[in-house]
Amino acid sequence: MGLDDLTNKAKDAMNSDKGEEISDQGLDKAADAANNATGGKFEDQINKGRDGADGKLGND
Repeated sequence: MGLDDLTNKAKDAMNSDKGEEISDQGLDKAADAANNATGGKFEDQINKGRDGADGKLGND
């Protein structure tokens, strides 16, 4: 199994409903951690970045 095969498997996994759920959970945790670290001072920017990343990951 080559690198291309692994890449395709990862893409297929991320484009599944389960992959979307897992990516959403990870992005939510990262956004929450960033908001906690900054005391919510940059919450709008962090949430905008979270939403942008979500648009690139998963199937939604």
